[in-house]
Amino acid sequence: MGILCQILNLCPRNQKGNVISYFCVALVILLVLSMSKMGYKSLFCWFLMTCSLFILSWFLILRSSGLSKSVDFGILPNSKIREISENENHSIGVECDSSNKPMPILKVYMYDLPSEFHFDLLGWKNTGKSVWPDIRAQVPEYPGGLNLQHSIEYWLTLDLLSSEYPDNSKSRNAIRVNNPSDADVVFVPFFPSISYNRGSKVKPGQKRSVNVVLQEKLVKYLTGQEEWKKTGGKNHIIVAHHPNSLLDARMKLWPAMFILSDFGRYPLNIANVEKDVIAPYRHVIRSYANDSSGFDSRPTLLYFQGAIYRKDGGIIRQELYYMLKNETDVHFSFGTFQNDGVREASKGMQSSKFCLNIAGDTPSSNRLFDAIASHCVPVIISDEIELPYEDVLDYSEFCVFVRTSDAIKQNFLLKLIRNIGREEWTRKWERLKEIEHFYEFQYPSQENDAVQMIWQAIYRKVFAVKREIHKARRYSRTSILRERALRSVSMAINFG
Repeated sequence: MGILCQILNLCPRNQKGNVISYFCVALVILLVLSMSKMGYKSLFCWFLMTCSLFILSWFLILRSSGLSKSVDFGILPNSKIREISENENHSIGVECDSSNKPMPILKVYMYDLPSEFHFDLLGWKNTGKSVWPDIRAQVPEYPGGLNLQHSIEYWLTLDLLSSEYPDNSKSRNAIRVNNPSDADVVFVPFFPSISYNRGSKVKPGQKRSVNVVLQEKLVKYLTGQEEWKKTGGKNHIIVAHHPNSLLDARMKLWPAMFILSDFGRYPLNIANVEKDVIAPYRHVIRSYANDSSGFDSRPTLLYFQGAIYRKDGGIIRQELYYMLKNETDVHFSFGTFQNDGVREASKGMQSSKFCLNIAGDTPSSNRLFDAIASHCVPVIISDEIELPYEDVLDYSEFCVFVRTSDAIKQNFLLKLIRNIGREEWTRKWERLKEIEHFYEFQYPSQENDAVQMIWQAIYRKVFAVKREIHKARRYSRTSILRERALRSVSMAINFG
């Protein structure tokens, strides 16, 4: 055995298994030869041979169960197989900030829904035959204030409309196509967030709210379309970013791909991370342009300003408030959008090292994206949160995550944050400045801004959608023949 160990130390790592195999085989052969001289009555020789065969058989079994570690991929002609085997723990996704290769263009067919479903909700008056405004002349404005944080469908619709003009074709990840057979996905231009915010109340003379009526009309329209019938809606894109938007229709339109802020108010079978896309909120505080601040020039250690008393998972806000309210380097107070609240929040976040993002009524909130825009390192305390683009973006590079169960332990949170020194904080702060444009909504859209990042996220789902559509068609011909056969049998019975 000492000789075997010396041989193994001299062998390359990927050849050691072969050496052990050869050694065991040689040992068996030597034993057989020695037994021929010593005679078969030697119990000792029989014992040695049995042990050798036992060790050899187990070694071969172990090798066969660990094939991926024993195969030398260097002998294979396709080098990509070797790359995948060596990097099997790395994500195989599009690196959103490092690839020079342009993303494939997503081809989108958009329904010409009546304007009552979209721009009429913004106060636009349709005076022509087209259901769409002429955005080259004037772009209808989305209502301001907190309405803006859920305005995702507005920016995506504008981007598709502008893709039809040749002067707006640069840095684009999606284009509108006129033939649905040419499309990867079908986009539904309904503005459900503003429909909920402005049309949920039943007005005098109405039996039902505008929001409920529009949802009913939308379901009837979509389920009557040939494109919906062909796929069962699986290739349709519906934005429902406000947690309470599309509250009635979601249960009927769930085969579609939803674009959401989180899954907090959705059953798992209606919306989930495999099927749907998480999009960022549009931040409401101003971006921190020309940020030359640093670790020492941000005097506040930890910042939170917002609603403190929440239901469901947001109860933790109350507990943290009572734990942190008396800390001299922590700002934890109630605040709203009104009474100059946005300006105060902008100033507070830009002068703080860390900004708390705590679960509220739902797992997500706009506060995370306000913190990113302020270059204030987010501290996320929300166990159920799903984050935009997380399949290609590592949030641990610019955020701090704390489990709810840990955050409510006495002194745990402050001790954790205070142990993050200048060097680590600066790395996260620099990374925030590198990725902040992934969360900017604007028109015209720019390369790798929030609009283009959402189109990219949808594109990464397209192949799974197509797989589901193709699987659903496996027995379509069999089903037709079966229906015909049953129909003919029924007619024969009735005739008889």
